[in-house]
Amino acid sequence: MSYLRNPVKAPRVSGLALKAFVNTLESAVGSPVLEKLVRDSGIDRWRELSAGDAPPLQYPLPPGAPAAEPQSPTEQAARAIAAQPVKSERETVGAYVRAYREGDTNPVAVACRLNATIDHLERGAASMGWFIARKPDDVLRAAEDSAARLRRGRALSVLDGVPVVLKDEVDLAGFPTTLGTRFRNQVASVDSTVAARLKAAGALILGKANMNEIGINPIGLNPHHGVARNPWNRGHITGGSSSGSAAVVAAGLCPLSIGADGGGSIRIPAALCGIVGLKATWGRIPETGVPPLCWNVGHVGPMGLTVDDVAAAYALLAGPDGKDLVSQGQPPHHLSGYERADLTGVRLGICWPYFEDASPDVVARCKEAVRALTAAGATVVEVPAPDLNTVLWTHSCIILSEMAESMLPHSREHASDFGLDSRTNLAIGRHFRATDLVHALRHRHRLTRELLAVMAGVDVLVTPSTATTAPLIPEGTLPDGESNLPVVDALMRFVREGNLTGFPALSVPAGHDSAGLPVGLQLMGRPYEEHLLLRLGRVVERATSARTPAVHVTALR
Repeated sequence: MSYLRNPVKAPRVSGLALKAFVNTLESAVGSPVLEKLVRDSGIDRWRELSAGDAPPLQYPLPPGAPAAEPQSPTEQAARAIAAQPVKSERETVGAYVRAYREGDTNPVAVACRLNATIDHLERGAASMGWFIARKPDDVLRAAEDSAARLRRGRALSVLDGVPVVLKDEVDLAGFPTTLGTRFRNQVASVDSTVAARLKAAGALILGKANMNEIGINPIGLNPHHGVARNPWNRGHITGGSSSGSAAVVAAGLCPLSIGADGGGSIRIPAALCGIVGLKATWGRIPETGVPPLCWNVGHVGPMGLTVDDVAAAYALLAGPDGKDLVSQGQPPHHLSGYERADLTGVRLGICWPYFEDASPDVVARCKEAVRALTAAGATVVEVPAPDLNTVLWTHSCIILSEMAESMLPHSREHASDFGLDSRTNLAIGRHFRATDLVHALRHRHRLTRELLAVMAGVDVLVTPSTATTAPLIPEGTLPDGESNLPVVDALMRFVREGNLTGFPALSVPAGHDSAGLPVGLQLMGRPYEEHLLLRLGRVVERATSARTPAVHVTALR
């Protein structure tokens, strides 16, 4: 199949025009308008495309290679951090471990410094918009407990005393999980599995990060909690929906955060903010305590300053919990071969027309990253082009249908409580037919099966993470924002397939464009082979010079 991407021709709409458009979609005459909208966007060709013999069930994901070096999660995390360069100036997890061990600082001093710094960054008109909720006193108490353990030589893990931030899509006991809305204020009584595992590792949870409302848009503009601004240039977006989770890591407030990814929502902001983001295999990290928004494509996972930081978090977070059905039955996670920089025998699958369908700076930086991988011994194998129209509509139908259903109890009575971009997407989700959803689930099965066949001949698929670096924030349209489908397409072009199939994918920094904004490279692997993605990510990372964003703080000194 030759590479083909249908251009997005929809105009940018904001202000009164956008409000009128949304009101029309939600009115009695909205159905024909919605049908014209989706038809003009190319849905008819997808509706007529046969799914062959594929049933509307996810294709069983193969178990992956067994662990060659079985270790406990705590041992794996320690191993990842032990691999970090000792002389790095960056405040990685390893830097925290060394600073605490050598007595340069302690968790209480770090907590006090970070609490004061966040107060300053989130104050008034100059707010960076990174947090939705915080409890500084709770952070200080957790730091005191951590400091006591460290004094006794009883650290719970390499994350003991290390600051972490959670996306406000993840339950944290005592905090509301707003999902970025203004109406969802129920306080969680129990920690999510992810939060519980971080607490068991001794991490200091600084608070809940801002996000795109209900995770339905990859831009990062929230009309209720403010715009999350990019620390590289506060006039640019962070990407979304895990917007605050990416920004806080890039700005130095913590070396790790937690995001969630139903359509690139970890990888997009990771790329635009110059950090590392891992969307592990579907179900690899349990979603217990993450309110369901999109059951079939959603993932929760770590975002970090470096690949080693993310590998340590992955080691501690992955594995079934007995409550998340999708997480059960997976093989043990591991970091087999993680430190090996020699990539001899590793095959990189690249479709060059697809790879090059991005801005010139993004393509140039990502090609440099590919050269770093081949210099380490990997070889490039050309692979077929993806059918982007099928991927687009299959993913859009599943995620928007599921989000519309999950929000239906509220949108029936209080549709105006949502932001305009959410209302647009929810209206489209409600407009899809039952036959559309079954058709999409069948294509999901078919696409998964076909992608496994492609990956029988390669080990990873390589693309840019996004087709553009961080666009400007449309300041004149705030707080409601705008509808800008060409930007959405540029941000999501390379990420949808990973959500549809459930295959793991890693975004790793690959340099910067001419304006100094970060570029991300995406590596997508076979199911349960996160260890290989992280291994390749380390090679790219070590070949790419690190920079410091304009808004940056230090916690250890």
